[in-house]
Amino acid sequence: MVGPQRPQFVLFGSSIVQLSFSDGGWGAILADVYSRKADVLLRGYYGWNSRRALQVLDEVFPKDAASHPSLVIVYFGGNDSMGPHPSGLGPHVPLLEYIENMRKIALHLKSLSKNTRVIFLSCPPVNEAKIRENRSKYLSDLVRTNELCRSYSEACIELCQEMGVKVVDLFTAFQRRDDWLTACFTDGVHLSAEGSKVVVEEVLKVLKEAEWEPCLHWKSMPTEFGLNSPYDLVAYDGKTTINPSEWTFYREIQWD
Repeated sequence: MVGPQRPQFVLFGSSIVQLSFSDGGWGAILADVYSRKADVLLRGYYGWNSRRALQVLDEVFPKDAASHPSLVIVYFGGNDSMGPHPSGLGPHVPLLEYIENMRKIALHLKSLSKNTRVIFLSCPPVNEAKIRENRSKYLSDLVRTNELCRSYSEACIELCQEMGVKVVDLFTAFQRRDDWLTACFTDGVHLSAEGSKVVVEEVLKVLKEAEWEPCLHWKSMPTEFGLNSPYDLVAYDGKTTINPSEWTFYREIQWD
């Protein structure tokens, strides 16, 4: 543990979360946006579904912890929504069970602290043609269709509306881009840098509009050690200094 202790934002989910710190991923972007404001922690597990998430929920988010996260962003659904394998093995979770699993996850997270906020990400679409191209000789056929993704996304959104949990409709957000099929994925399922930008934009929109106290939008949060100092960079006049703690000019996108 290092200090000062910042608000913690935890990303909890399957491979779209685990890979979110890779190659311009949405977790890495959020960590940059919230640098000196919050610590973004990764709890992503490749291939997992909502059943496995429930098995470790108390370990990842123990209720008796000394402190609790300020924000948890949850994504499960892409693997749950895969078609069932004849053997009964694999990540598929029936829709009704998926809804109840996600309900239990939401209830657990909301019970951690009165100041723990939760955002769910719904199941995004996939590029079905790209998935068929990338078929692996090591795996059984994977049944991933946009119709299945849509049904699990809608179920997640409906559950969140019922429970008062903030939700990002990724299934719709991706398809606002005309080039989503080619631009937003690396392999038809996992997110490219362009796909990650869609996630960040939607998450920041929720954080900006949420009527939460304290506000968790990055522009409203204090910057750690942000006070002016005579040790800051010297200005052109040679007499004053310039505080660089709020600089964002280096970012490809000036996030709102």
